[in-house]
Amino acid sequence: MRVRLPVDGAWATVQEHLVQRLTGAPAGTVESMFAAGLVVGADGRAVPPDAPYRPGMYVWFHRELPAEVPVPFPVEVVYRDAHIVVADKPHFLATTPRGTHVAETALARLRRELGIPTLTAAHRLDRLTAGLVLFTVRPEERGAYQTLFRDRRVRKEYEAVAPYDPALALPRTVRSRIVKERGVQAAREVAGEPNAETRVELAGHRSGRARYRLVPATGQTHQLRVHLNTLGVPILGDPLYPEVADPAPPGDFRRPLQLLARRLEFTDPVTGTEHAFVSARELRAWTSYEDWAAGN
Repeated sequence: MRVRLPVDGAWATVQEHLVQRLTGAPAGTVESMFAAGLVVGADGRAVPPDAPYRPGMYVWFHRELPAEVPVPFPVEVVYRDAHIVVADKPHFLATTPRGTHVAETALARLRRELGIPTLTAAHRLDRLTAGLVLFTVRPEERGAYQTLFRDRRVRKEYEAVAPYDPALALPRTVRSRIVKERGVQAAREVAGEPNAETRVELAGHRSGRARYRLVPATGQTHQLRVHLNTLGVPILGDPLYPEVADPAPPGDFRRPLQLLARRLEFTDPVTGTEHAFVSARELRAWTSYEDWAAGN
């Protein structure tokens, strides 16, 4: 659909106008379209949510978004200031729009709930992984925060629940080369120079299960899941490792992957503040295994 913005109007942004114009769309639809980059200008580039309103401007978009099953868990805001938002993401919710997940993403939700159309993710968590995610408020500062992750100046600590193996000597550092091919669900380890490194520690065990503390030095796709699987203790609830399972039906939120981004620590590149955040979420296979196993 092509839309020409009216010559007269008092809208501050293109998004503000389309929200008012497309009144028949479900709440949050227009914001999700902008978050997903589905609104484009004459040059074919995505129009950002904060793009100023320009009378006579043309924009193109597909109005209908595919139906998405709502993820029935909230995104908790752990911290917010003028520069960043730190959120505690639930299992099953994608971080940013991708594939069939557009409106049901942490980014789209937070943009709507906090009223920050310029909010952007500085990094991503897998959809199945819960825990802390850093978002930036100001577009001109995004690069500074992304550089923290690129240069490995963010300390990330994860927790996982997996089988307990008394013969597994821990702590240890696992290093390997992981490749993730486009169109293939599972990543795999191959021979060659290591590009993935994880410190694995035992935080406790009971009833044949263990809680592991994972400190990654790198950020390869599925790195923690691959490394624990390699050690012979695949994470509980993992649909890809050691074997790729049939896709869960839409709306099946039972037995989530027992992986949590627990801690996030860094020096703020803009303010110089030393930040240390901790997720308040718990892994149910550790706190209430019977309920988790039953899918309650």
